[in-house]
Amino acid sequence: MTSTADSGEETVVYDLDPDCTLEDVAEGNYYHATVNGVVDYGVFVDLSDSVSGLAHESNYEGSYEVGDDLVVELTEIRENGDLSFDPVELEEYETVEVGHDYDIADAGELGDEIGETVHLEGEVVQIKQTGGPTIFHVSDETGVIPCAAFEEAGVRAYPEVEIDDVIRVTGTVEERDNALQVEVDTLDVLTDGDADDVRERLEAAFEERAEPHDTEPLVEWPALTQMFPDLKEVAAQLRRTVLESRPIRVRHHADGDGMCASIPVQYALEQFIEDTHQDPEAKRHLFKRLPSKAPFYEMEDVTRDLNFALEDQARHGQKLPLLLMLDNGSTAEDVPAYQNLAHYDIPIVVVDHHHPDPDAVEPYVDAHVNPYLYDEDYRITTGMMCVELARMIWPPITEELRHVPAVAGLCDRSKADAMTDYVELAEDEGYEESTLRAIGEALDYEAHWLKYDAGRNLINDVLNVGSDDEQRHRELVSFLADTAESEVEDQLDAAMPHVEHERLDSEANLYRIDVENHAHRFTYPAPGKTTGEIHDRKVQETGEPVITIGYGPDFAVLRSDGVRLDIPEMVSELNEEIVGGGVSGGGHLVVGSIKFVPGMREEVLDALVEKMADAEIDEELQSTTVGHEQDD
Repeated sequence: MTSTADSGEETVVYDLDPDCTLEDVAEGNYYHATVNGVVDYGVFVDLSDSVSGLAHESNYEGSYEVGDDLVVELTEIRENGDLSFDPVELEEYETVEVGHDYDIADAGELGDEIGETVHLEGEVVQIKQTGGPTIFHVSDETGVIPCAAFEEAGVRAYPEVEIDDVIRVTGTVEERDNALQVEVDTLDVLTDGDADDVRERLEAAFEERAEPHDTEPLVEWPALTQMFPDLKEVAAQLRRTVLESRPIRVRHHADGDGMCASIPVQYALEQFIEDTHQDPEAKRHLFKRLPSKAPFYEMEDVTRDLNFALEDQARHGQKLPLLLMLDNGSTAEDVPAYQNLAHYDIPIVVVDHHHPDPDAVEPYVDAHVNPYLYDEDYRITTGMMCVELARMIWPPITEELRHVPAVAGLCDRSKADAMTDYVELAEDEGYEESTLRAIGEALDYEAHWLKYDAGRNLINDVLNVGSDDEQRHRELVSFLADTAESEVEDQLDAAMPHVEHERLDSEANLYRIDVENHAHRFTYPAPGKTTGEIHDRKVQETGEPVITIGYGPDFAVLRSDGVRLDIPEMVSELNEEIVGGGVSGGGHLVVGSIKFVPGMREEVLDALVEKMADAEIDEELQSTTVGHEQDD
């Protein structure tokens, strides 16, 4: 027979949160319950996801069906944990909600909780559907943990959950393939104030964890040190991107300086990813590095990058990436690619030392660091900047990077006063200047043959960053540098007899070479480096101002020593002055490349030489050529 409570004073009926356990109930209290099963001897009722028991048929009249709601009195908690209930009818009562009082675990500190049930609160940063469970990657103040929820094989669990939702997860910590994950028991989307509280907590923690490290510069150099505040902002943005589980896609110029810039940043970010993500595959999914043959972001490259990003978003439930441009990205030539990305949520960060066009670029980028913006120039190479950037992200790698700025400077023929200090710093680590030059030559050689491939492990061995075999590094660099030198000599033996010379009105020497017809094609060195090697020899031979043009059917590569050129400005003027020339290009002030339509080659080259003839001689510029731009 159903009992009726004394209504002399208002009775309290407790409504348990789904996460409540036996610790949250007591004998003699009244609870809201739901019938979850009907048997001959009574009904089973649920008070929460884990609190349930039996109301015996002798204690009530009438009948119940699965899903019926009722109020019950908890009459007994047995030693084995079984519960007994009596249904009750109350005329008046007050409902009091009961939340489960439990400790929230830290996603980044579950190593000692294997086999234990834990509760997590965080933001969903990735949702991946496998052939079995659905994997929700949950980010909290301490890290990111994969949480596996199973509905049935290949079927999306909790389909209402979306990326950026704030959720509460209860589950068991397990180890799968030497990595931790949580096997989900319950998962709830938090809303309103509960969600806001978690978001505020996460935001404060992310802001603190994203803060880059304070590092002292490797050498005393005010020209570079003045850029540290902006480099720190980039470091903070990259660390924050990792914490939010947004992928980072790096595009870098495929030359020595470009690799000296990108490899340290990759190494630092991967260390930070390992520190914040429990998933051992996170490095592979969250970071990709690819070279660009041109010193700007070509439409071919951006189309590939965007296509891969959208495929990864659909296949792996990832956010769209942040694009990090290193040793390219500062010029008007990059703008069409940026405009393509502007249709999507893809932030762009640029660290470069090519002569910039900030008015054209900066409307599309979130951050832009370039020495020209500080009244400096390309003598501060991108590799020098990025070694400091990498140290701000993850300082423990400093010892492995101390030689890299010198390699970057030598690759780009930097004549900065700080080069002496950088070379001495490298020598203290056991790198003679000849070895540093050989590393640069080996990097250029491998970049040529890798083409569009990052060559991750090979390049790490050549640069000796993140590598584990010093002897292999030394032997590999020696072999590659010797091979490169031999192939350069073969190329110059074929090309030098065809170099044409004239003396300009300014008294500068102009050398021209048709690298399409008078140099080996589809081999090392490419036209850009071939032109640079010829130029370097003529500078040494003459000791005078020298301009060198290496040209083909629809391109020209330009080098200058001792002549005050502004190649980006010349390109802009040529494009306006030669109707139908299709002139484009750029680079540094005294190093660059241009493209044009084949039928207008003679007009373009003649007009270019006229502009060069009008340029002023400047002895201070002599021997400052950046000699390893790789322009095919």
